[in-house]
Amino acid sequence: MSTDDVSTGEKPAKPKRYNFKAEIQQLLDLLIHSVYASKDIFLRELISNAADALEKVRFAEVQGETVHDPGRALEIELETREEGDQKILVVRDSGIGMTAEELRTNIGTIAHSGATAFMERLKEEGKSPDLSLIGRFGVGFYAVFMAADKVVVTSRSAQPDASTATWTSTGAGSFTIETSDEERPRGTEIAIHLKADEDRFADPHTLRATIHKYSNFIPFPVKVEGETANQTTALWREPESQVSEEQYNEFFRFVSFAAGDPRMRLHFSADSPLQFSALLFVPESNPEALGFGDDEVRLQLYVRRVLIDSENKDLLPNYLRFVKGVVESEDLPLNISRETLQENRYVVKMREILTKKLLGMFEKLASEKPDEYREFWRAFGRFLKEGYSDFANRDRIHGLLRFNSSTHSDQEGLTSLGEYVERMGEDRDTIYYLTGASRDALAQDPRLELFRKNDIEVLYLYEPADEFVLSGVGEFEGKKLASADQAKPEELGGGSATTPEEGDEPASDIGALIDRVKALLGDRVTDVRASERLVDSPACLVSDDGMSSHMDRMMRMMNKDAEIPKRTLELNPSHPLIRDLRALVEKDADDPFVGLATEQMFEGALLADGYLADPHRLVARMNEVLTEAARSKAGDSSS
Repeated sequence: MSTDDVSTGEKPAKPKRYNFKAEIQQLLDLLIHSVYASKDIFLRELISNAADALEKVRFAEVQGETVHDPGRALEIELETREEGDQKILVVRDSGIGMTAEELRTNIGTIAHSGATAFMERLKEEGKSPDLSLIGRFGVGFYAVFMAADKVVVTSRSAQPDASTATWTSTGAGSFTIETSDEERPRGTEIAIHLKADEDRFADPHTLRATIHKYSNFIPFPVKVEGETANQTTALWREPESQVSEEQYNEFFRFVSFAAGDPRMRLHFSADSPLQFSALLFVPESNPEALGFGDDEVRLQLYVRRVLIDSENKDLLPNYLRFVKGVVESEDLPLNISRETLQENRYVVKMREILTKKLLGMFEKLASEKPDEYREFWRAFGRFLKEGYSDFANRDRIHGLLRFNSSTHSDQEGLTSLGEYVERMGEDRDTIYYLTGASRDALAQDPRLELFRKNDIEVLYLYEPADEFVLSGVGEFEGKKLASADQAKPEELGGGSATTPEEGDEPASDIGALIDRVKALLGDRVTDVRASERLVDSPACLVSDDGMSSHMDRMMRMMNKDAEIPKRTLELNPSHPLIRDLRALVEKDADDPFVGLATEQMFEGALLADGYLADPHRLVARMNEVLTEAARSKAGDSSS
């Protein structure tokens, strides 16, 4: 740019021409030839600049300063007109205005260092630069050249004796500034001569949509062709007592794009240690359950009523991504970038406060309205489960977890870990759980027979990730959590689950049968032994390596390991089938039915554990057994 000065006291007879700095010209060349989709960013930048100008003149008037055109309405106006074949968009404000010198300084010198930084950022980002950050670099005004082939800025400063000044440029290397004695209202008018292929910005519908998207809560009226296009009232700044239910519901639909009303809301303002306001909502239903919706947190972040991030991902942990709403900070700078938001200490502190406030709201609902909390949990419980490892809030999240339990009559029941602890008694130190395909499958799982006999509660887990969650929780209120299939019988009340009937030999006297089953199964099992956990079932498989069957299956799936694990087969000495097989072995160890029954029990146990990949042999063997049983029954009947 030329070093010639434009004096506020002189009134040149003709425009004075200045050259852009090289860095700004590079930026303008990029924007003039821009093919980026987010060209509407320029309108956000111009409206934000206009709002700043309005704030400045309002402050000057409050301070008692003498300003030109006092009492003029503080507003922003957008109008369109045509000059020949060209359409022109006009953005006008009644703000502080600029002198000729301020035009030269504010649209040029201040920006040139920012232009360099912005160009460097675009190079770093490659093919998909984030143009929404353009305002950060002090070059927001220049975004107008993405849509314009000429820009004329006419401004009348609020200084009482100032002249009208006009800045004009096509972006092609230079600009001109001139002053005149023309008497104009205070403020700035930007006439944007639109490129032929950008004339959509002369469409009032497009303008209103852009204002609604970026500048809906600017604290001044933003008018399009004389009609106010923004809401102006930022509900999150209003006292809760002054906001109606309908206003809340309407605002929820605005920020969430949902059709219904919210399930609950959180509306508060914080003053210390930092100042910010928030209005957050929990939807009625979970959009992800319907196959669409966000898989990341997406809150709107405003700074002094200007939207700087419409999809902020840093203000909440991702397990609260179902929450929608707005957060406004008074402490963040307007030019903060998305890259620096995550590490910003204000954002980190806001995240901590917002998370604790939301968890507190859920805790209150669970305590005061448990039925409503159950409905909330059914909709969003799987999200909260993801937060089990949030170290800062782990105790609160663990208290919010809910599961079905063996104490419930059906799958609709839910219990908390705290309620489990209250029921378990002080003499027990373990919260037990077991994972299965359904409640019915778990209710019939043979590994829980001793639990049922001793009236020990077990949490029923249906979701694949539930066991990861509870194994990650590890301990709750001094009680450890463990999978039921890892429990030792002596931990469950002492003694064996099996009770020999009168006249029977000792239940454990099945050594010969155990030896025969070991020989038949070979290295497919690690061991065969008499069970102390079975009551009604003849056999089950258990692991001795400390990993539950469900966790083992999950790990094998992750590692793409299709091999069937070797486990211990336990036989129930009191079951009629085992007693009869014992008798058969003692009579004839090579009886083919012993082999048939052994294979059937083993594959049945594999099927129950989810390891039997090919059930065809089991079905064929079952048909063979049924055929023999039917033949035997028919023979008995004929005799």
